[in-house]
Amino acid sequence: QTIEYVLIDMAKPPTGKLSLFNLYVALSRSHGRDTIRILRDFDERMFYEPHDEQLLMEDERLQKMDHETAARWTKVRGHTETTNGL
Repeated sequence: QTIEYVLIDMAKPPTGKLSLFNLYVALSRSHGRDTIRILRDFDERMFYEPHDEQLLMEDERLQKMDHETAARWTKVRGHTETTNGL
């Protein structure tokens, strides 16, 4: 969902830290950088933190499912076109 104007607080939350995923979601919700306002100073080093390993594993799982689904769809569609004389 895109929001016209976004106010973002990138301070360290009580839970400990923001992940790169959290930052991406927050920053990508506006129409562009001209409509983003950052509430306070933040530690720029958070953008250099490694990605969460569980998120990377989930992303790989979803990519694998996407490729498998596309391959199955291509196979089914090709079979349908052949049997329908297309």
